[in-house]
Amino acid sequence: MRIPDGFGYYRLVSANFFELPESEQISELTNFASTVLESYEFSIKSIESINYEYNATFKVTVADSTNYALRININSPRSAENIRAEVAWVHFLENVDGILTPRPIANRFGKFVTTVAHAHSGRELNCILYSWLDGEEVSDEPTLKQLHELGQAMARMHASSKDFVLPNDSTLPSFQDPFWETEDFLLSDKSKLNSQDKDLIAAAFKEIISRTDALYSRANPQIIHADLHGWNMKWHNDQLSIFDFDDSGIGLPIQDIATALYYLDTPEQDEALLNGYKSVRQLPPHTKADLEMLLIHRRLMLLNYLYETNNQEHQELIPTYLEETLRRLRVFLNN
Repeated sequence: MRIPDGFGYYRLVSANFFELPESEQISELTNFASTVLESYEFSIKSIESINYEYNATFKVTVADSTNYALRININSPRSAENIRAEVAWVHFLENVDGILTPRPIANRFGKFVTTVAHAHSGRELNCILYSWLDGEEVSDEPTLKQLHELGQAMARMHASSKDFVLPNDSTLPSFQDPFWETEDFLLSDKSKLNSQDKDLIAAAFKEIISRTDALYSRANPQIIHADLHGWNMKWHNDQLSIFDFDDSGIGLPIQDIATALYYLDTPEQDEALLNGYKSVRQLPPHTKADLEMLLIHRRLMLLNYLYETNNQEHQELIPTYLEETLRRLRVFLNN
């Protein structure tokens, strides 16, 4: 990620921040969250770290005991323009029946994106505050009922947003791009892979690009969430809510569906999600081979992320994740 001009001191210390133990990184970012929240019209009662992975997320409680969620894009390459697009879409979805999302909160300057220089990482970090969603995260073990509701919600999002137009001051990546317009850490000069592994991944991407282009030639791209899994959903009073629109972009509904299916473990779970979707609208036209391709593409995207991220816990996953990815690629290409 580019470090803005004029941050010479930050260049000196930035490498060290991501080498700190995770607990120290979280502690420092909690202090940084206090600085970010000075841009809002609140008296802060407490700040609690609730997630530190792709982003740093905090539960913020203000003087009247109202809760909010503060997201700091510490590992995310998302631009302010990307986040403005996210905010516009979430506002749009507030008026769609059957979809529950958090509400973006403007800062004291009337802006939804708060950008603050973070000395310890050497970066200007984009931050956004959302209303708090009650309930428990669905996590890795969604019930069939929850998956059915996810399918319904996804279908409503796709149906309502097919003609959604981005504001002029915003932009989103195209998911026709093989890396979804993120930096390539698998095949570029930055790759740490050996030549044999790179050749296998390159062959898979060649097939993925060809099949993805074919899908785009038959369907119209639109805004999609692109990260619908149990850790981005909450369940409260038998209702599903969806959050974390940080990966949203311009893609195809079938890509959104495949991403959600990637995180499921059983045919029964797949069926529950797809039946929920079909209860609202027809599934996008696709073949079994299309779906298998999109699932393997998702895995490659996650592998690329593991090489990109500064998150230490995620970096430790690389050896086993790479080995299994290469095995699946051989099966994919042989079929």
